[in-house]
Amino acid sequence: MTITIKINRNTFILHPSGTVFWEDRKALLISDVHLGKVSHFRKHGVAIPNNAVSKNFTKLTEVVDYFDPESVIFLGDLFHSSKNSEWNLFVEWSDCCVAEIILIAGNHDIIAKENYDKIDVKVFKELEIDGFLLTHHPTEREKFFNFSGHIHPGVSLRGFGGQNIKLPCFFQKENQMILPAFGEFTGKYIMVPEVNDLIYAVTKEEVILVKKN
Repeated sequence: MTITIKINRNTFILHPSGTVFWEDRKALLISDVHLGKVSHFRKHGVAIPNNAVSKNFTKLTEVVDYFDPESVIFLGDLFHSSKNSEWNLFVEWSDCCVAEIILIAGNHDIIAKENYDKIDVKVFKELEIDGFLLTHHPTEREKFFNFSGHIHPGVSLRGFGGQNIKLPCFFQKENQMILPAFGEFTGKYIMVPEVNDLIYAVTKEEVILVKKN
C-alpha cells in the first residue's frame, strides 16, 4: 500500500520499495541501490545468499513496471564501488528499461562517467527541477525542496509488549525528504525526529505514517 502526499503543489507517491514517484514529472526517484555490494561481501567471505543479487534487479523491474515512469532518477550510490559482475547485469537491465535513466552521483559512485555514457545513462552532480533539488547528500538550499539519500534512514518502533523492530523509513523535514536505501544489505541509521518532522516507515507491503506533529 502506497501513501500519496503533496509537496509544493506537486504530487508524490511513497512506495514500499523505498521509492518516490513524482507524478507531475512522471519521474521515479530511487536512492542507494548499492549494486555490487552483495558480490563484494560474498567475495570477502560474508555468508550472503546468492539470490540477493537478483533481488535488487527484480525489485527494480517490479517498481518500474508498477509506475511506468518516463524517467528513473537514482539519487546516488547506484553502485557500491568499482565495476564487477553486477555491472553487466545493470547493463542488461538498462537495455530493457524504456525510461530515461539518470544518476545523481554519490560518494560511492566511482565508476567513470564514460561507462555510463556508453549505455545512455546521464550522470549529474545534482538537479534543480521546478523548485525541487535532487542530490545524494541531504542539502539545504533556499527556495528549494530537497530529495536525497545517503543516510539510509530508519526508525525504531516499540510495541505494547516491549518488542522492538527497526524499519527503513522516509524522513521528511520542512524542506527536505531523505529516501530509505533501496538495496539489499545496506543497513539503517536510526533517525531522531524533531518537532514537525514526519516519518513514514516502510514494510515489505506498505508505507505507514508513524509520526505526525
